[in-house]
Amino acid sequence: MKKIRLYPSLKEIDYNEGESVLSTLEKNGFALPNNCRAGACGECKMKIRQGEIDQGFILDMALSQSERDEGYALMCMAKLKSDVLEVEWADVDARPKLFPPKENVLYMVIEKLPVTHTIMRLKLKALSTPLRFWPGQYVQLGDAEKKIPYKSYSIANIPNNDGEILLYVTNKGGGTSQWIHEGLQVGDRVKMNGPYGTFIGNPSVETPVLCLAQGSGLAPIMSLASAALMRGGFKYPATILFSAKSKNEVFEKGWFKFLETKFRNFRFNVTYTAEEYPGEKFGRIQKILPELYKDLSAYSLYIAGTPEFVEENKKLCLELGAKSENIHTEGFFSTLS
Repeated sequence: MKKIRLYPSLKEIDYNEGESVLSTLEKNGFALPNNCRAGACGECKMKIRQGEIDQGFILDMALSQSERDEGYALMCMAKLKSDVLEVEWADVDARPKLFPPKENVLYMVIEKLPVTHTIMRLKLKALSTPLRFWPGQYVQLGDAEKKIPYKSYSIANIPNNDGEILLYVTNKGGGTSQWIHEGLQVGDRVKMNGPYGTFIGNPSVETPVLCLAQGSGLAPIMSLASAALMRGGFKYPATILFSAKSKNEVFEKGWFKFLETKFRNFRFNVTYTAEEYPGEKFGRIQKILPELYKDLSAYSLYIAGTPEFVEENKKLCLELGAKSENIHTEGFFSTLS
């Protein structure tokens, strides 16, 4: 059987023929940063020390030619050609961290509710053994029989004993998101894959926490913040700054008001970019953040939204003194889906 060897621990993992290296690592409990799972974001980049792979189709922006020349590859698309593939692994101990993802886990849609003109709230309940996940992770939802491609959606709730998963799906105007908005009904059975992703962070971190979100990027932020607060984490000030065009685009206000009332160190703030309201913040986050935070060097930051939103705000946070190792990001790489 083919093997994946992690350097420098030299731990070996049996490779599942036909799968990506990323999938095999995850099924063995190893946390490799990833986002798009389609060769577009570049987060699952690893350096190959020995062995050959079929890299598959990837975008140049995700892996430059110079990086390829240095031996780097994207593990979400890589499949083994040689008997052994040795890759550099950042964690010297190579300790398992994640719940191994599962495929085709059966769920039922028990609630479907529009929360804005483009975002649908979807609650699903497991009909078999539920997926185990960490706050901030995501699942893939689709229908192979109907040729609906599987797409990634962040989990918005925290792990519970009810076997439920809460998703917020933005309608992209076609493909999977349109099927969820217009075709999927309460009572329908669906199959999910997951969990995936490493947008997990450290809820016990001893720093102030600032979360920046846009659109359905609020979902993983909601999961992370809720879990950390409910379990005693985030003992320092914790703030979510959400960007919306108008008040009609702000969802789950009741839940965040509950968290503000229960936890005095938590605040949910909104800045509006299209409509102005008396006493409310107005302007893109990139404009108002320097006014609110002169120095982010002591903060842990979580940023979720479109790739452009994430990149612009990550750059700004670094300019305001944030440490790169304290910035956690989740950007949604998708096409018309």
